[in-house]
Amino acid sequence: MPIAHTMGRREGTRVVQTQTPYQTHTPSSGMITPTGDSGEESPDIAAPRSGRPAVATVPVTDLDNGSLVLRLSFTINHLSRWLSPIHDPAPLLRATRRGEPSVMGLLLEMRDEERRVFPKLHQISVQTNPDLDRLPPFALTAAELAHDRQRIPLEVMAEFRRLRQSTCSLLRSLVDAAWERPGTSRQGHNWTIRTLAEHLAAHDLTLLADMDTTLDRSGAREGIAAISRVPLAEMLTLVPVRTRHGR
Repeated sequence: MPIAHTMGRREGTRVVQTQTPYQTHTPSSGMITPTGDSGEESPDIAAPRSGRPAVATVPVTDLDNGSLVLRLSFTINHLSRWLSPIHDPAPLLRATRRGEPSVMGLLLEMRDEERRVFPKLHQISVQTNPDLDRLPPFALTAAELAHDRQRIPLEVMAEFRRLRQSTCSLLRSLVDAAWERPGTSRQGHNWTIRTLAEHLAAHDLTLLADMDTTLDRSGAREGIAAISRVPLAEMLTLVPVRTRHGR
């Protein structure tokens, strides 16, 4: 599986990502909080940061591997349904409340999390118990940050789609037993392919819930068809669900 897309361009001075002009919320440390049975958090529900009630759903830790891949794949469909009909990018570029991200900021955060997680998934899939600390830390270059300031949301959504499709292709290529392959880290957290996939699914739910609220508040949904204004809770009912044995 090619991993060129995860490393970013190399021109310019490398800088650690802290805050983009679109107010993303990825910690400046670049650390990922583990989820699932072997981690610190169990993502039973989406817990949006925007204050909207959480979206109840089947815990991602209970989904079987196939359903987990479907959940990750359907995120692309949710974004496309919401954002593709919006032709004026202006409401998507501004935050609706102080300290909260814009839709653009949420898209960038989803893209960057995918770029941060994929190298770990790939490394664990091709090596036996790899040392994840040997992977270069994810950071955006100064040139990439400048480029992001010139982009429109649909461009970032298309980039995220390509990244997520690579993630889903990798996961679909694995037999179930391979999902428990581990990777170790002395600086951060130990991971398995399964817990990394759970992390992405939980991260999706949180940011999609925030985006649902932000789209309502920004007025970006005014004048578009009802099918593109479907709330997250309703869209999640479209995703097939199978649970793991014993869950």
